[in-house]
Amino acid sequence: MTEFYQGDIIKINGFTKQLFVIISKNAFIRATGIFHVCPMISDIPAGPVHILVNGKNGETGTVICEQIKAIDPKARGCNRVDMLSYENIMNVSDAVQGIFEYD
Repeated sequence: MTEFYQGDIIKINGFTKQLFVIISKNAFIRATGIFHVCPMISDIPAGPVHILVNGKNGETGTVICEQIKAIDPKARGCNRVDMLSYENIMNVSDAVQGIFEYD
């Protein structure tokens, strides 16, 4: 089975054109076998929770950080197509964390 990591850009079976970014910490993925993703959409402007990213192998788009979904990769066929740089992972993680901070 493929191992998945925070910052991986993946395709999920059933979504023909949609890409997703794994946002869960690696320790969470190892402990549970599942991970959380946010969709990555092209042609949408960046904003506070819409983070423009570039994959290391050329995939580009905007991560929609408020649309978090839990995925079991054993139940849903997933495969890695690219990965984010550490700087992009930090920007996406900061946006996701900001959604849940105290007022």
